[in-house]
Amino acid sequence: MTKALVDTAAIPGWGVDADPENDPTYPMRHIEHQQDRGLTWERPTQQHPKVEILRSIEHNRLPAVVGTSTPPAGLSGMIRRVAFRRSESDWWHWLMLMGADRLNVVEGVVEDLAKGKVPNIPAELGWKSEWQHNQKGVAKKAGIAVALGAGLFLWSRRSKQRRDEEVAGPHSLAAEAAAERAQ
Repeated sequence: MTKALVDTAAIPGWGVDADPENDPTYPMRHIEHQQDRGLTWERPTQQHPKVEILRSIEHNRLPAVVGTSTPPAGLSGMIRRVAFRRSESDWWHWLMLMGADRLNVVEGVVEDLAKGKVPNIPAELGWKSEWQHNQKGVAKKAGIAVALGAGLFLWSRRSKQRRDEEVAGPHSLAAEAAAERAQ
């Protein structure tokens, strides 16, 4: 397979920034007049958090203000720490952070139950608002949940019956009764 040369003149927009006289980024390249354009400011004083803050490996310092309300804790915190060892351009970084978020929800429910507080999961998931604005979607989700639940129930009953039959073997009372009826 050979690569044919491409006529760049036939491609619309190709080389639009090649002419230095027609460079759209020209004003931004010259920073000596930043005062006139309002692009200078004093960096805010650095916040000194008293909890662990996870920092991307792409940045050499924290921003001036950081969130400290939910420091990393538990298994979800461990997953977040591992995720922040990876580059932000690595999709595993983001997958681990999303997984840690989901796990943190479960950890929160377990923590509430351990404190004797039963969480109001429908309210926390916004089901009231969902019902108000999307009744058809709620009905569809409920139907799918019922169907999945019924399927799991039937599957577990069937597998339990098979285990019971295997344990009982051919010499069980039920097998003898069935054999007598067959004769």
